[in-house]
Parts: sequence; structure tokens; C-alpha cells
Amino acid sequence: MDKEDLKNKLTPEQYAVTQQKATEAPFSGEYDDFYQDGIYVDVVSGEPLFSSTDKYDAGCGWPSFTKPIDQNNIDNHMDLSHGMIREEVRSKTAGSHLGHVFSDGPKEAGGHRFCINSAALKFIPVDQLEAKGYGKYRQLFN
Repeated sequence: MDKEDLKNKLTPEQYAVTQQKATEAPFSGEYDDFYQDGIYVDVVSGEPLFSSTDKYDAGCGWPSFTKPIDQNNIDNHMDLSHGMIREEVRSKTAGSHLGHVFSDGPKEAGGHRFCINSAALKFIPVDQLEAKGYGKYRQLFN
């Protein structure tokens, strides 16, 4: 999908986050304080990224997850912007900027905190997984 098509498909914030590595304001995202069962997919490509079963409240102001649904669906890149050393998380297929991963997550769940912008995500409720073509992920909720 070219940049003009993306600008027509996405909201300005979704475009800024996924294509220009912007960050939404903390505690402003649709999925920060949201705990419905389902999966989160890339707003650009629909690629499955995270499950509500791995979501937790890190108190940071962005949706946080202990792990992706499938590590093969994300790419990690060194991010040296803003005078920090961070690990950027992008979706594999579309290359969408999602957020960052930190090593201060729950130790009992592997120690990772995937801190993700709501604007990079689309939520698929568990009762719509089959209808939306994500039926194989139903097993995550059994």
C-alpha cells in the first residue's frame, strides 16, 4: 500500500505513529485501559500481534503486553532517538512502528514489557475471531 493510500485509510494519528514513528500521548490511547478478550492486529496490515491474555497494566500510559502472539510477526530494531537506547518494535509484514520493548516487565512472564501505541492497533474481539479470519487464534482463549 503506498503512502497516499495509507493516508486515506488511517487517521492522522495512526499514520503518524505507524509511518513516522510518532508516539501517542500517555493515557490517551483507546486500548490503554481496555481489557476485553481478543487479539490486537496491525492497523495497517491486519497482522496478528498481541493477545489480551498477555496484556497487563504497567501504569505507563500505553497498552503493555508480556509477549507477542508470534515473535515471527514482529521485528525489533535499535532506536537511539531522543537521547535514549531503546528497542523499537515493528510489525513484520507492513513495517509499522508499534512502540518499544523494555526489560522491566513481569519477571514471572519473561520480564518483557511491550509498550505499544493504541493507534498502531486494531482490536478483534474473541467472539469475532472466526468471522474476521482469525479463527486459529481462538485457542488462546480456551
